[in-house]
Amino acid sequence: MTIHGSHPGLPLLQDADLQGKVVLVRFDHNVVKKGRIIDPFRIDRTLGTLFDIVVRGGRPILMTHVGRPLDKKAGVINTGPDSAVDAIVDYLESKLHSRFLVPSLPAGPQGIQAIDTSINLAIKRLRAGEVAGIYLPNTRWFTGEESKGPERQSFALQLAGLADIFVNDAFGSWQAHASTVDITQHLPSYAGWLLQAEIRHLAEVLEPARPFVAVVAGAKYDTKIGPINALYDQVDKLILGGVIYNTYLCAKYGVRIQGVAEEDIAAAGELVRKDKAAGKIVELPLIVESDVLGRQEGAFRTIPLSELTPGRHLGYVLDIDAASFDDPAVREALGQARTIFVNAVMGFTPHFTSGSQALDTTIDANRQAKKLYGGGDTLQEFKDLCPGLYLSVLDDAQYYFFTGGGSVLKAIEERSPYGLAPVAALIENAKRFGRR
Repeated sequence: MTIHGSHPGLPLLQDADLQGKVVLVRFDHNVVKKGRIIDPFRIDRTLGTLFDIVVRGGRPILMTHVGRPLDKKAGVINTGPDSAVDAIVDYLESKLHSRFLVPSLPAGPQGIQAIDTSINLAIKRLRAGEVAGIYLPNTRWFTGEESKGPERQSFALQLAGLADIFVNDAFGSWQAHASTVDITQHLPSYAGWLLQAEIRHLAEVLEPARPFVAVVAGAKYDTKIGPINALYDQVDKLILGGVIYNTYLCAKYGVRIQGVAEEDIAAAGELVRKDKAAGKIVELPLIVESDVLGRQEGAFRTIPLSELTPGRHLGYVLDIDAASFDDPAVREALGQARTIFVNAVMGFTPHFTSGSQALDTTIDANRQAKKLYGGGDTLQEFKDLCPGLYLSVLDDAQYYFFTGGGSVLKAIEERSPYGLAPVAALIENAKRFGRR
C-alpha cells in the first residue's frame, strides 16, 4: 500500500503485522514548557496512530523529546520536572481514560546512562494488558540520544531491546538522533499516520496548484536563507514579514533598521538582485516603526515604504500595518492564489499582532485556495489571534496545519521530505529488512 505522492520505498504502519507485538513509537510531543502543556495539538494529531496500533493488537511504548535539557556549557543534562513527560501522560490518561506507566530510571549529571532491567516488569504488565502503554522519560534525558560517542549506539540497542517493531510518527523531529535514526538499524520500522499525512501535504507545497503564494517571516534572516531561496524558485509570488522583511527592505532601499545585522543585509542583497529580474516579491506597503522594543503609547508609528530613502535610519520595525492587506497588489496576490503556504508571524509578539491577524483573515477570504500553515509559532499565533476562525477551519479540507514548522522548511530547502534523516532511515530500513 502507498499514499499519494509518497516514496514507493517508504514502509507504512498499515502494512505492519502488529498482533501481539510490542511497538516502540517515536512521537513529537514536545509541547511542554515548565512542566505544563502549552497546546495539545501535536499530541492530538498522533492519537490516530496510537489507536491504530492498539486496535490491531499492538502494545505501545511511547517516547518523545521535550525541550533542550542539555546544558552544553556545563555539560549537564537537567532531568527536572520542567522537561518531564508527566504532563503529556496526564493528558493522554484523561483523554483516553487509560493508564500509562512512566519508568523511573536513575539519572545523574549526564542524564540517564542506561535503561536498566527494572523496565522488564513494566513490559510484562504491558504485554498482559494491565496498562495501556509505557511512556519512556524524555529521550533527551538519556546520555546517548544526542551523543556522538559509543553511548549513542548503546542507547539505540537498549531501545531496540524493548520492542518488536519501531514506528516513527515524529515529523517535527527531523534531527538525526538515536531515537529517530539509529533505532531503525535494529528493528523493522514504519511511518506512522501523522508522518504520512505531513509528507502527503508537503507534496502540495513542493508541487503546488498555481498561482502559488508563500508567506515567510522569521526572527533572523540567516536561518531562513536556504528555505527562502528554494521557495523563491518555486513560487509565483512571495510575501515576507518579520525581521526577514526588515532585512530585505534594508538591502533594497539602502536604509538601516534597528536590530538588523549588516551581514544579513549583505546576504539579502542576492534576493533583491534576483527579484529585480523576476519580480515575485509582493511588498507590504505600510510598516510599523517603534522607538522601543515593545509597545509604548506614542512611541510607534506607521511608515509607508515610499518614505524609505537611502541612508535613512529607522528604529525597530515591529509589525506590518493591517491596512497593507488592503493594498491592491497584496489583495490580488492572496485572492487569486490556488495554493498558499504560510510560515510567518508578521509582528513582534505579544505586543504587535495586527499584521498577523490581517494576514490570516485575508487568506481565509480566498475560498478556492489550499492553505497550508507551518507549525510552531505560526500555528500558535493563528490560534491566539483568530480562535473562532481556527476552530471553524480545523477540519476544513482547504486548510492543513503542519505539526513541524522547522521540518517543513528543511524539506522545502531540500525540495523533498525524503532527504530528512529520519525519513531516509525508514526507507533504508525497509531495504535492510527485505520488505521492499
